[in-house]
Amino acid sequence: MATLSVKPSQRFQLPDWHTNSYLLSANAERQRDASHQIRQEARVLRNETNNQTIWDEHDNRTRLAERIDTVNRWKEMLDKSLTDLDTEISTLTKMKESAEQNLQAKNLPLDVTIECLTLRESRRDIDVVRDSVENELHKEVEVIEATRRALQQKISQAFEQLCRLQEVRQQLNSDHRGKMETLEIDRGCLSLNLTSPNISLKINPTRVPKGSTTLQEWDDFSQFNKAQAEAEMKAAMELREAIALTIAETNNELEAQRVATEFAFRKRLREMEKLYSELKWQEKNTLEEIAELQEDIRHLEEDLRRKLLNLKLSHTRLEARTYRPNVELCRDQAQYGLTDEVHQLEATIAALKQKLAQVQDALDALYKHLARLQADIACKANSMLLDTKCMDTRRKLTVPAEKFVPEVDTFTRTTNRTLSPLKSCQLELA
Repeated sequence: MATLSVKPSQRFQLPDWHTNSYLLSANAERQRDASHQIRQEARVLRNETNNQTIWDEHDNRTRLAERIDTVNRWKEMLDKSLTDLDTEISTLTKMKESAEQNLQAKNLPLDVTIECLTLRESRRDIDVVRDSVENELHKEVEVIEATRRALQQKISQAFEQLCRLQEVRQQLNSDHRGKMETLEIDRGCLSLNLTSPNISLKINPTRVPKGSTTLQEWDDFSQFNKAQAEAEMKAAMELREAIALTIAETNNELEAQRVATEFAFRKRLREMEKLYSELKWQEKNTLEEIAELQEDIRHLEEDLRRKLLNLKLSHTRLEARTYRPNVELCRDQAQYGLTDEVHQLEATIAALKQKLAQVQDALDALYKHLARLQADIACKANSMLLDTKCMDTRRKLTVPAEKFVPEVDTFTRTTNRTLSPLKSCQLELA
């Protein structure tokens, strides 16, 4: 016979069972409401975060684009500044080279002036005079030295200005390279999107990099570089104008002094030519006077010889008459006449000798003065030759070097010359 087995466990009451079912249903309802609320909040959060992310990405893309535009504008300004700077450097370099060429060109006028002064040192005797030509030549040397100093100063200033321009260019170029690298980085950032293959999480991406600057510092840096470049370019332009003015002024001063010096040369040459002509005329007249004196001396000597013959004749007659015999040795009219003739001839001979001595003294004086005239004529001829050589040398200042041909022989050569009358007379006497 079967028996009833009872499980040994707790027995709940029916109300407890109903209560449990109610609680389960109520909890399920509550959990579903909570889940629904969470789901709604999650959807709102998703929508809000999606919108926020989209707008943040859009705003930052816009900011990147604007930043790229700003940097690009600065890059273009730097491009223009660099172009203007390169143009100014090239122009100032050419102006500096022009000043150097002008400085080099001053060597020729200086050499010519010194050569003229050296040539004029070969003047002789009284012609070694400090005349207007020598004053103008020394003044020309001073003008050339002053122009050389002025040009050298401008060349030094141009060199220093070029160094400053190069330094500013390096700063601009460095800033320009930074802008180019920045544009490349920002354009790369702007081109990224959610599907780009090279996006990834980074370690502490929001850190502030060492050496970061503020936007104002960044702008001030570029503004300073641009302003400094403009200031140096303005200074270079003013220096170029000053160099051009200095070149023009120095060339004008040198040309004016050249004209003044050559005018002094021509004036001095005319003075010497006039004096040379006067001296040649005096030489001609002196030679004519010498010739006439020589002729008179010959006549005086002939007369003196004739008077000596007459005296000999009178002496012989008187001597012969002393041998008259006895009473015949009387002082008759013939004796008195011969005696008077002897006295007269002796006085005449003495007068002729005295006059001959005077004439010979005058001839010697004429010969001595002729020698002085001829020596002075030789000095004047030498001085005119030297000044003519100087004038010919100075043609280098106006005639191109390849076309310059000396018109006057540079060397003074000894030629076959006709001896002066004085020298001829001295040779004949010898």
